[in-house]
Amino acid sequence: MKIAVIGLGLIGGSVAKAFKKFTDCDILGYDRDERVLNKAVAEKTIDGQLGNRLPECDVVILGLYPEAAIKFVKENAEKISKDTIVSDVGGIKKRVCDSIYPIAAKHGFTFIGMHPMAGIEKSGYDFSRADMFSGASLVLTPYPDTPDDKLELLKNIMIPLGFGKIQISTPEEHDRIIAYTSQLAHVVSSAYIKSPTAMRHSGFSAGSFRDMTRVAHLNETMWTELFLENKEYLSEEIDTVISNLSDFSSAIKGGNKEKLWALLRDGREKKDLSDSLK
Repeated sequence: MKIAVIGLGLIGGSVAKAFKKFTDCDILGYDRDERVLNKAVAEKTIDGQLGNRLPECDVVILGLYPEAAIKFVKENAEKISKDTIVSDVGGIKKRVCDSIYPIAAKHGFTFIGMHPMAGIEKSGYDFSRADMFSGASLVLTPYPDTPDDKLELLKNIMIPLGFGKIQISTPEEHDRIIAYTSQLAHVVSSAYIKSPTAMRHSGFSAGSFRDMTRVAHLNETMWTELFLENKEYLSEEIDTVISNLSDFSSAIKGGNKEKLWALLRDGREKKDLSDSLK
């Protein structure tokens, strides 16, 4: 099977490396950064550059930012075989799926949105690794008329990369939930590190500080695009956090021991309940 990975950043690069390590697929790659592309060839992450071989590919995986993924498909749709599965690994799904799905339907190939629930706070090919997806969940967002055989084929192609769970969703459900589980965490971390006290933490910080600030180290270009493409759901989650923080602030400022105790207990119980849902 011949697979094209378009965009060899952190996730795209990890996808290519995982395919090379765990499967016998032939991997073709493309990245606009010649240094990255040449390094991927030299390290044998990919078997060769994509060049004009897009029509040969059985699967095309877009490791691009949302707008770039849409643009790539628009510009290359006529080169994609009708037997090909096209997917993307971006962090939002509705904007991408709603834009690419009609193009796929018009040209006869299959598009299925995809989001590997994995990553680190670093970005770029240099930090990609073959074991990135070990035990991770993979969210797929097919449309109701997506052929069952194509969906099963994509699952079977991706599972060997190390995924521990396949989660089927709709683009809308994905974006609503991801606003909380991923995007909000990055917003809160970025807001938290902006305290002047953060510059005085040395010798006073441990695991809690590291956990809270880890994802403040982010790719602001990518996350700006993701946040704004999901602004409705994300803004709702931010407002909820603000409301909850306001309750804590009020209880602490007022010295309301009973209220503070109740807020903390409620948080602990919700954490326990959340953990039980894994």
